Amino acid sequence: MKILAIETSTEACSVALVHGEEILARSELAPRRHGELVLPMADSLLAEAGMSRHALEGIAVGRGPGAFTGVRLAISLTQGMAMALDLPVVTVSSLQALAMEEDADLNDILAVIDARMGEVYAAAYRRRADGLPEPCSDEWVGPPASLVVPAGGPWSVVGTGWATYAEQLRGRIGDVAAHDGARYPQARNVALLALPVFRAGGGVSAEHALPVYLRDKVALTLAEQGKR
Repeated sequence: MKILAIETSTEACSVALVHGEEILARSELAPRRHGELVLPMADSLLAEAGMSRHALEGIAVGRGPGAFTGVRLAISLTQGMAMALDLPVVTVSSLQALAMEEDADLNDILAVIDARMGEVYAAAYRRRADGLPEPCSDEWVGPPASLVVPAGGPWSVVGTGWATYAEQLRGRIGDVAAHDGARYPQARNVALLALPVFRAGGGVSAEHALPVYLRDKVALTLAEQGKR
């Protein structure tokens, strides 16, 4: 299959291209530069594969949760390309894509993204027989000290939420066997999670490719900042 994948929900801007059995990818930590990087990355991958956009069979996108502007960018670009090229879209949880960054080979994985404003986006996963992470909790946003983790463990924790709130999270998780706070959702993993859906003939039309924010508030008010 020929699938383009986009993930810009965090500081990492990444694009991947599935080209037959090969996955080509570009990724850069570039806060506030996603808008200028993502399309050139896509064009670079297509050129490397010797393809045009018209050869694509589908687009996969990280639909959040994550930074509002990054999630909106990925969804809007995906909708525009999918509409112009009449392609199906598969939306993938950015937290699930992050869970695939776990490399300690543990079955229980907690993906946590720093949501700013004293909160984290979080979801728990269990590794399936095929190696892909399957959700075992709802996606959640809130203070790290209020996180509720399902029964299980030992846990491997991945994501920037750990880098910022390790102590609070450790008190809620219990048995943390491995952790890495320098991991981000990547388009390569978005593509891998979307491929089984595409192969089964799934996907939605461009207008039904929707973001998931988990919360509506973008920033703290000045009064709220003063209380922190």
